Order: sequence, then C-alpha cells, then structure tokens
Amino acid sequence: MEEPIGTLTPLSDTDQMIADPEQDVRGRAVIDSNGEKVGTVADLLVDTAENHVRFLRVAHGGILGIGAVSSFIPVDAVRRVTDDEVLIDSAKDRIAGAPPYDPDLVDQNDYYEKIYGHYGYPPYWAPGYMYPPFPGIR
Repeated sequence: MEEPIGTLTPLSDTDQMIADPEQDVRGRAVIDSNGEKVGTVADLLVDTAENHVRFLRVAHGGILGIGAVSSFIPVDAVRRVTDDEVLIDSAKDRIAGAPPYDPDLVDQNDYYEKIYGHYGYPPYWAPGYMYPPFPGIR
C-alpha cells in the first residue's frame, strides 16, 4: 500500500478555512440515500499536503448532542449540497455499520482504508484517484 500524502487534520484544529464560507458544510444535516437524517456534519478532515477535504465527521445519535457518536464519511459519498443539507449516497444502516471513529486511529492508514472499503470507494492515495467536486480549502 502506498502511503497517503499529508496528514489528515480536523479543519477546526487548523487556521485554514473553506475558500467560500457559504460552502462550509459544518453544521448542516446529513441526509442518507433514503432521505433520512443521519446526523450533522461536526467537522471536516483535511489533507494538509493537498488542502483537500477527505472526510466529513458526522455526529449522530444521542439526545441534544449528549451521547452522540461520530463517523467518518468520505467526501466521495457526497452527492449534493444544499444550503441546509449534505446528501450522501449511502443508507443510514451502512453509516451505522462503519468503522467507529477513534481519535487515536485518525493518523493510521489502515483505519482510513477500512472506511473507504466500507463505503466502496478507492482510497485517495490509490493510483488514478480523482478528487470529487467539493468546496476548496484555503
């Protein structure tokens, strides 16, 4: 396996921002392929070498945010973004079955590869990978 380029860092932990603030999807509802709300975009994981968003960190479950869990969803799964929602191509049960978020694993390539595999996408470091349309970082 080739090593990913750059480190993935939560956007909120950097001094970077979305190039067009109106395209910042943090805080928007995540809607699955069946039209059901999955959760809310809590943060974005950014490849610091290429300034690309690689994953959405989606908070879901719990009551009023208490007891909520987080999952990563590759930006490749995003099908459409509206003013209030991010629509993805996976169903809620697929997201619930994704490898759990673990802050101690976010720098491990195997963890990211499992997430991509779970959603059926090649990892961004795979040969021939094409970055999907998504708001830019500056």
